[in-house]
Amino acid sequence: MISITPNSGEPIYRQLTEQIKRLVAGGQLRAGDALPSVRELAAHYTVNPMTISKAYSLLEAEGILERQRGKPMTVAAQTQSKHSEQARLQQIMPQLEALATAARQLQLSRQSVLSALSELLIQNNEEQ
Repeated sequence: MISITPNSGEPIYRQLTEQIKRLVAGGQLRAGDALPSVRELAAHYTVNPMTISKAYSLLEAEGILERQRGKPMTVAAQTQSKHSEQARLQQIMPQLEALATAARQLQLSRQSVLSALSELLIQNNEEQ
């Protein structure tokens, strides 16, 4: 569900926060769903537990996650409202802009980029 790329230029805590926001917005994570503990995620991705803790704390401050003493971090109740498709598209706009820039720099045709993206989306849906 969560994928961290250590070699990415984007900090790991930001990768984690953005992915959790998208999972909540897309409905894969619902209000009350428990997230893995800081230690579990840190061990699984071999990252510093403080990195995971920072991401969780930022999401808690934004009201996306809530912490209850002695229990796992959960998705907050107010995030249960459905996000419009337009709002969800806005969340991936930076990645789409980066893709468009890279495609232009590589002088790739719109059709070849759209075809490759379509194939990736199909593969991704089959994996779920």
